[in-house]
Amino acid sequence: MSSAPTATVVICVYTEKRWDDIMAAVDSVGAQDVPATETVVVVDHNATLLSRALEEFGPRGVRVLPNAHRQGLSGARNTAIAQASSDVVVFLDDDAAARPGWLAALLAPYADPAVAAVGGVAHPRWPTAISGTAARVNGDRPGVLPGAEPADRDATGELDWIVGCTYTGQPTEQAEVRNLMGCNMSFRREVFTRVGGFAEDIGRIGRNPLGCEETELCIRARQAYQRAGDAIRIVFEPRAVVDHRVSDDRIEWAYLRRRSWAEGLSKAAVSKLVGSDDALATERSYVARVLPAAVVRELRAGRVSSAAAVVTALAFTSAGYVRGRLPGATAGVRLPAAQTQARSAGSPSTPARPAAGG
Repeated sequence: MSSAPTATVVICVYTEKRWDDIMAAVDSVGAQDVPATETVVVVDHNATLLSRALEEFGPRGVRVLPNAHRQGLSGARNTAIAQASSDVVVFLDDDAAARPGWLAALLAPYADPAVAAVGGVAHPRWPTAISGTAARVNGDRPGVLPGAEPADRDATGELDWIVGCTYTGQPTEQAEVRNLMGCNMSFRREVFTRVGGFAEDIGRIGRNPLGCEETELCIRARQAYQRAGDAIRIVFEPRAVVDHRVSDDRIEWAYLRRRSWAEGLSKAAVSKLVGSDDALATERSYVARVLPAAVVRELRAGRVSSAAAVVTALAFTSAGYVRGRLPGATAGVRLPAAQTQARSAGSPSTPARPAAGG
């Protein structure tokens, strides 16, 4: 019987405005019943935050590193990948706190050697103060991000992906999926050795909502392993749960439109890298089944504004995708170095150093 894998937990940070969230994230990792081999905090090009993190976390045995790559979430993650020493690299958002049993649940599926990546659930924690145009009860689900059970704080909504959380349409039991969500995910370290790190051309930078780098990496890994004749599994494990804080600005219509547009642009960039069939396979089912049902439900309940939010999100995402597919729109998007080297060598199965290795 194989021993349990070791884990490096990575928390990427970029602003002191989230200091309380960062503290909560680090504390939640330290409170797990299955301890991480190491916890790594990567600071994204912020000297003041780096100094503060070193002072606070260094004495607690947490490794604090500056982002050694391009500014942004992908560069920060790649910095951690290059330094990680464990079998599995786990990523937790800087504004998320892991619940008890999170790490044990995340690591359990790795008992199957075919499992290459495991992700879990992220439940939104809505703002407790009412501001702007989002009329609601303190701490309850906002109308601009509707769900079938608005009073249940552990229930999903169809548009919760907009705030980086698990959304309606994802599995409710352990299942194999196309890709993981970045708030709460993990990979075998060998995946990065074989296919490279996160694509830094499509990762988030500060408050810029461009993303989908997790989707691209998962698809790229599956494609590379398949070309080498190796089958891998990417697993969604609902027992691995984190609470993800949602800021006031992210429950407003302006953010809904901006984030949806950026999602479309990002999906276009991913399509360029891995092909539109794989890049949009999950989205086709979501658009055909999940969103129409949400619109009908909200209209029947008399929540016209919430129904309009679903239609708006779909419209802006579609428009962003069309814009991203225009000639030259994603001209600067490139594969990470390891995968590019493998393709040019004509041997995708040949292990190559991760892009994070410089």
